[in-house]
Amino acid sequence: MTSHSLNLDKLKPILEKYTPDGRAQLLPALWEAQAAYGYLAEPVVAAISKALRVPFAEVHGVIEFYTMFYNQPVGHTFVRVCVSPICTQLGGEQILDSVCGHFDVQPGETTPDGNYTIEAVECLGLCDHAPAALVGDIPLSLEVAEAPSSWVPSPQAVSLGKVSGEPRWLTARCGAIAPTDINAFQAHGGYAALKKALGQMQPADVIAEVEASQLSGRGGAAFPTGLKWKFTAGAANNPKYIVCNADESEPGTFKDRVLMEGDPFFILEGITLAGYAIGAEKGYIYVRGEYPRAQKTLQTAIDNARRDGFLGQNILGSGFSFEIELRSGAGAYICGEETALFESIEGKRGYPRLKPPFPTTNGLFDQPTVINNVETLCTAAWILANGAQAYKSVGTEKSPGTKLFCLSGDVANPGVYEAPFGILMSDLIDLAGGVVGDVQAVLVGGAAGSFAGPEQLDVPLSFEGLWDAGLSLGSGVVNVVNTERDLRIYLLSLAHFFAHESCGKCFPCQLGSRRQLEILQKVAAGNATKADLAALEDVGFAMTQASLCGLGQTAGTAILSALQKWPEIFSHQ
Repeated sequence: MTSHSLNLDKLKPILEKYTPDGRAQLLPALWEAQAAYGYLAEPVVAAISKALRVPFAEVHGVIEFYTMFYNQPVGHTFVRVCVSPICTQLGGEQILDSVCGHFDVQPGETTPDGNYTIEAVECLGLCDHAPAALVGDIPLSLEVAEAPSSWVPSPQAVSLGKVSGEPRWLTARCGAIAPTDINAFQAHGGYAALKKALGQMQPADVIAEVEASQLSGRGGAAFPTGLKWKFTAGAANNPKYIVCNADESEPGTFKDRVLMEGDPFFILEGITLAGYAIGAEKGYIYVRGEYPRAQKTLQTAIDNARRDGFLGQNILGSGFSFEIELRSGAGAYICGEETALFESIEGKRGYPRLKPPFPTTNGLFDQPTVINNVETLCTAAWILANGAQAYKSVGTEKSPGTKLFCLSGDVANPGVYEAPFGILMSDLIDLAGGVVGDVQAVLVGGAAGSFAGPEQLDVPLSFEGLWDAGLSLGSGVVNVVNTERDLRIYLLSLAHFFAHESCGKCFPCQLGSRRQLEILQKVAAGNATKADLAALEDVGFAMTQASLCGLGQTAGTAILSALQKWPEIFSHQ
């Protein structure tokens, strides 16, 4: 069927559903239309443009911005092979070559029979299962030697993954109960915080308790959560919004995925508490498009919570009403940046905004907005249930409480480990069964973090401890690289990630990330010159100082830290 002969009858109910809200529903409309037709043909795009009153060229611009929207025919099933630094470390590139060789296609191409489209994906958030792939909606963990003829047609989904540590404040229910069983959630302490807040506390009391706990954001920026809630509650304009940032797209980070798939009601409780605290009646959960299983689990939880009176009108008879809407990203790491995420929900390309103004006064739809990540909101719910003093009973004075750490790479048991702030890095690695081989390097904080050497394994994992060591906590990534790995290839993969994910809005990041990649290609080939290495430092400095948002500002951090620690691996071979 050609694009000119498409039957648009399947589009009518989609347009009827989304037309009343206009542009704000552009991404959901595109997702449903693509599911109905297989791709976004021109007549479909034209109909959506007209119905949602968005210029045709702008709809095309949105489609072209997000990697998971397609305006040309594609296969019935996508085989997405992860080539993030962690998956590449463990054989992801070989798996991609094997799949392409088996089907006689190149990455991005569709098999002649139209059954499969093969894609290389920068990160699937399955770092604890690396090397990983996504076949349709099914996440897989693969061995390099596995033949595509066995796992492509008959994919076997991975489990939730390893979840361990002590104390298990945030992760106790993960793997212990059926994630969408609301009765089991309550039997294991769930919704205690919401019941307490709505029954015994005023909104200002909720904010005061979070402030007293010294909870800081767990997405990387570490802004005090209570202050963010207080500023937004005090903003003059209404309506106010809560946004849960679940666009967990940074290589090495997968803790939020585990919470979404293992304990979704905990997240809903945290969002609802934040809504009560600031006077909001609507919340959004923005989940990356590469997390289809998490999206299904969350949507079921939302439906069940609404059915049982924990969402909707007059929650628990308190007079407080609140709704949550799930939104899917469409393949753009930049949308983890808070203002780019707002733009995406509003039906636009995910370009970061200039700040100020800040989200607390001018956020989603230009209204006062609290945006927190998954772990932060779950921690806030735990604090409201158990009290700020209980939260501060572990950790350090400046970094109280527990943290979810993502252990991956060359460790015996990759997974999510919950531990008090201040635990030594070596002790955390021991929780994961220790290092496989000998430590060459540890990437701390994620792709936007920094490398630690083997001599730094006893650094305490707290905000102040890492700062004193010249490292950053970031999102809690601890990725171990042993001495058998070629660190130059790892760094090349990092450079490729940032060059691929740069949104292109500002020149320092757009040009700098590309230039950084070019130099790392020379480094990997062993023919980088002293001038190249000097340029690498200059480019990294320029991106850090002049980029518009956090992506560009941290795109060179890990690579520059490696250059400082191990200059010999960059030298001409």
